[in-house]
Amino acid sequence: MINVLLVDDHELVRTGIKRILDDVRGFKVVGEAKDGEAAVQFCRQHAPNIVLMDMNMPGMGGLEATKKICRYCPDVKIIVLTVNCEDPFPSKVMQIGAHGFLTKGAGSDEMVRAIRSVHAGQRYIAPEIAQQIALAQVTGRTDENPFQSLSERELQIMLMITKGEKAQDIAERLNLSSKTVNSYRYRMFEKLNVGGDVELTHLAIRHKMIDIDASH
Repeated sequence: MINVLLVDDHELVRTGIKRILDDVRGFKVVGEAKDGEAAVQFCRQHAPNIVLMDMNMPGMGGLEATKKICRYCPDVKIIVLTVNCEDPFPSKVMQIGAHGFLTKGAGSDEMVRAIRSVHAGQRYIAPEIAQQIALAQVTGRTDENPFQSLSERELQIMLMITKGEKAQDIAERLNLSSKTVNSYRYRMFEKLNVGGDVELTHLAIRHKMIDIDASH
């Protein structure tokens, strides 16, 4: 039996995926979480085989949750399932320990295939994402997306800023000082050549780093 944890802040998404997996022999959805904190806690307590992880959630996002689960629960395998399909997200999450990467446009058959592959010890990246990463590496065209220049922490803070979270709230969630968060923030502005949070959000939307239809 492959035990799966679903992590997404949208209940409708979790419900839809659960219905798909409940119909597959050998699969069992053993839990659901709506944010990264709950996902990490569940994994530490129950150690599911597979986590289907969204990236863009309130509070601790998928990037930090993936990193923590990989650190605390090395036997738990994570497949990122997200709308954040533009590099550097795929590269970053695979570098920090995720075993798979799917877009939310993936069909149910591909999702099932990815879970089985990862559970068997393989890595799985959606073909279109794998091609995108390979082309960037071969051509050296890693500068097309300005977000490539951001560190893992800067990407994490960028996602929180574009969701409207204030520096103080971000600092509390990440156990950092407000001064440190603002230092990251201004460093991002310099790297991306933007003048503030609104420009940052517009740039992130333009490069498909965030979901324009997200409700948060």
